[in-house]
Amino acid sequence: MEEVLELSIPIRNQIKYLAEHSAYYARIFQKYQIDATTIHSLEDFQKLPFTSKEDLHAYNDDFLCVPKNQVIDIVTTSGTLGEPVAFYLTDGDLDRLAHNEYLALSTAGINSNDTVQITTTLDKMFMAGTAYYLGLRKIGASLIRVGPGVPEIQWQNIKRFKPTVLIAVPSFVLKMLEYAEKNGINYTESSIAKIICIGEPIRNEDFSYNTLGATILHKWPLKLYSTYASTEMATAFTECDEGCGGHINEDLIFVECLDDEGNTVPKGTVGELVITTLGVEGMPLLRFKTGDISFVVHRPCTCGKNSPRLGPILGRKQQMIKYKGTTLYPPAISEVLRSLKEVQSFITEVCIDEMGLDDLTVYVYSKEQNADTEKKIKDHFRATIRVAPTIVFKTLEEIEKWKLSISFRKPVDFIDKRLKDRQF
Repeated sequence: MEEVLELSIPIRNQIKYLAEHSAYYARIFQKYQIDATTIHSLEDFQKLPFTSKEDLHAYNDDFLCVPKNQVIDIVTTSGTLGEPVAFYLTDGDLDRLAHNEYLALSTAGINSNDTVQITTTLDKMFMAGTAYYLGLRKIGASLIRVGPGVPEIQWQNIKRFKPTVLIAVPSFVLKMLEYAEKNGINYTESSIAKIICIGEPIRNEDFSYNTLGATILHKWPLKLYSTYASTEMATAFTECDEGCGGHINEDLIFVECLDDEGNTVPKGTVGELVITTLGVEGMPLLRFKTGDISFVVHRPCTCGKNSPRLGPILGRKQQMIKYKGTTLYPPAISEVLRSLKEVQSFITEVCIDEMGLDDLTVYVYSKEQNADTEKKIKDHFRATIRVAPTIVFKTLEEIEKWKLSISFRKPVDFIDKRLKDRQF
């Protein structure tokens, strides 16, 4: 007789909470005739419908489970479908976020003796910077909130305050090193002992360092830790010293790894990451399809923890783009360009750069092809989706001919060269 796997109490409680408080999930449960009180086993759970990014975009406020006067903080995603999705956090959600990062950053060995320099923004409705701040405050570490960009300022603060830990996007770390080399800064003798790498993968499927991670370590021999998170999950998966997967805090999130048909893949097998948030009050999500491809490691970690671990993010489904630590989709890029009167025609190209990362170039036709126009386009990108691609001006004839040459059925405005460029 096949063993029936019971759901944990936090999962069952979250399902009941959604049925009672979420307008969106109440409709879904009614549509599929789901009685939340009868969901007890993993088999029951796996029959529940998925939540997609498109659902979040189309019915954003219907996911809110509390009155607006209980909302303490509002954050947004990067606008993957053209307009950022809002997430509403209660006071309890902020406490949960602090607890999440306390656990995650403690896993990477950060403690109250550390001084941590944060190179990600705490403003612009970004969840990440707030999460790091709250978690480090709970740990009791000292904080240097420098924010993103400007390598010169980063090094000035490293020299002055002597932080032991850096939280940064790995590709930005390379820019910091390039600046240091050009300006005679001996970074190998700096106070930094470890870097928490955010927004971009630094490991291959076998947990060896990828080109990006290996390049940093070759130049700067210190400890690198990978962490993976998203606004939708409000939870982080962070490596320990062993560097073989981000530990999963099972009280905060339930993780599934599924194939294209929505079935659970065998243990250790690659699939799409699907998550259910636990303990979230404002906007909990049920079986949310992240679009990210990874795998779960179930064997005990040599660090002594028995929790499952999430492997490196190996890619993304369909045309998802990970650019400078931000997740994007082509429609969001097109939406930005179409909203600019200065842009008459365009085509976007994504490829793989020498570090194995997504590289984004937008070829633009504008009647005013000058530095001011380029700046306005980039500023609008940053204001809308937080990152700006490389802008290359072309003639209208060049772009239209290019579009028509790609498809005989209709013109296109997006080219994905990643599979062609990726080396196996």
